Amino acid sequence: MLAALFFGGSMGPPMIYLERRGRLPQHIYLDYSIANFIAAVMFPLTFGQIGDSKPGMPNFFTQLSQVQDSWPSVLIAMASGLALSLGNVVSQYAWAFVGLSVTNIVMCSMIVVIGTTMNYFLDGRINRAEILFPGAACFLIAVFLGTAVHSSNAKDKEEKLGILAANGECSLAFINVLISLTVSAQVKNDASMDGNVSSQAKPGSAEFILQVEKRRSIKVIGSNRLLGLGLVFFAGLCFSVFSPTFNLATNDQWHVLKKGVPRLVVYTAFFYFSVSGLALGIFVNIWFLYRPVAGVPASTIGAYLRDWNGRHWALLAGLLCGLCNGLQFMGGQAAGFATADAVQAAPLVSTFWDILLFGEYRRSSRKTYILLTSMLTMFVIAVAVLLASAGHRKTS
Repeated sequence: MLAALFFGGSMGPPMIYLERRGRLPQHIYLDYSIANFIAAVMFPLTFGQIGDSKPGMPNFFTQLSQVQDSWPSVLIAMASGLALSLGNVVSQYAWAFVGLSVTNIVMCSMIVVIGTTMNYFLDGRINRAEILFPGAACFLIAVFLGTAVHSSNAKDKEEKLGILAANGECSLAFINVLISLTVSAQVKNDASMDGNVSSQAKPGSAEFILQVEKRRSIKVIGSNRLLGLGLVFFAGLCFSVFSPTFNLATNDQWHVLKKGVPRLVVYTAFFYFSVSGLALGIFVNIWFLYRPVAGVPASTIGAYLRDWNGRHWALLAGLLCGLCNGLQFMGGQAAGFATADAVQAAPLVSTFWDILLFGEYRRSSRKTYILLTSMLTMFVIAVAVLLASAGHRKTS
């Protein structure tokens, strides 16, 4: 679970790194989807094939040939993959609008509040309710603190830029002009610059914000704050249902399988889960190539195939996500999916990367720092309480 936590918290930074350097999110996610599927297939081909098939517990290839009997659970597993893939597509844009740390904390808190509660009942209440639900309440508090951090940080950036419209939002057209003037002036004043202008500005400064906006593929300055939060909450809802749905696919609490048909082993369910996620991810992002959203430039399949700029980082992100999901599902099957949701502590890792790599919250107001500290503290308490509620799955 510790490995899953680290992998889950480290998958976002490579994707944000590429987006902030101008690579189109459609190109990033297509690479990510392919690597994620490859990582996911590794689990059933290795762990899923260990040992001979046993009554009620066939190995991966044996159960793969029994799809005509287990198709109801297969469809549930594929629905789980669709939910996760849709959440991942949306979260890529939410990261740009709201930031890595706040986005992940709000989404993961929603997963625990909604998904862990559902898993508690699906797992036969093996967790200690008197501890689990206070922990879920702490996650809910973290959600509200996360929205407050985003709002306060957005105001800090507006004050740094010194451009406040009457309705409290920045003028995007004026920002773009200011970006051009700022970059041009700096290039003229420093002949030794090599084109990497953002490296000359201090993280957290107005110049740094403008230079990041100039180069990134998703333009966020001047956008409505509610748009970013809306994307975060929608992605959080998608993520909240994928774990309980996967739980249903592997443990058949709704008794959709005929008597005598073995339940899907976690590796077989993970394979079908990954197939549907790959299909949705590729379909949506090919659509976005020709009909982009959020002001992103259009592209083509040919342009994607020729775009090798930072492709290894996108592939790394997909690999980390696949490993995180596989390890989480293995832990959930062993000790209960509610306990396995402790992997939602991943935002503690992503917040570290957000501050270290992207200069987020640098030179912010005292109010923002207080809210950020409160949010992280509440999140740590919530994770500790959630772990304390752990139980043991019955084998019979």
